[in-house]
Order: sequence, then structure tokens, then C-alpha cells
Amino acid sequence: MGLIYDTERLEDGDVRILMTLTAPACPVAGEMPFDVAAAVSGVDGVGEVEVVLTWDPPWTQDRMTEDAKLILNIY
Repeated sequence: MGLIYDTERLEDGDVRILMTLTAPACPVAGEMPFDVAAAVSGVDGVGEVEVVLTWDPPWTQDRMTEDAKLILNIY
């Protein structure tokens, strides 16, 4: 969906993720960052995971891959 803007893995195994959501009032805004952190935490060798939400630049459908657009029937 193009929600992940940047990732950084530090030497100690900690990971920082910069991501956005489709809109500030996104219905999964409260849980999505925790779900992302939990998924990344499950990778071997990963330490602490920090997920930072940003709204700049705003998300648009242009950030989606062609596969994501096909799955969601967005043309």
C-alpha cells in the first residue's frame, strides 16, 4: 500500500520505521503501528522496534504498487 516511508536497522538490531496511514482518521490508526511493530519484532535478530507515524508527505494512491491496486480493484 506504500505506507512505509523509511526503515532503519541499527547496529544493535533495533529498528526504526517511518510510516503513514491513508488518512489521519483512518479506522486502524490506533492498532496499525502496533501490528507493524509486532510483525517486525518477530524477525530473528531484531531488538526494539519504534514505529513513527508521519503525515508528510500525505499518502496517495500513487504510492501503491500495481499488485496492491489490482487486489483492491483500483485502476
